[in-house]
Amino acid sequence: MAKNESLQKARDAKNGEFYTQLNDIANELKHYKEHFKGKTVLCNCDDPRVSNFFH
Repeated sequence: MAKNESLQKARDAKNGEFYTQLNDIANELKHYKEHFKGKTVLCNCDDPRVSNFFH
């Protein structure tokens, strides 16, 4: 068995539970509001239409 069997199963089932959730990102970023004020953030992501970091 592969060591990452659960990730393989999730990928095969198209279950994205191992991706960072949008609410987790929002909860973390609220602590850095002043750091981002007036700045542009460039996000490196595969597809901005589905990336929670982009949203």
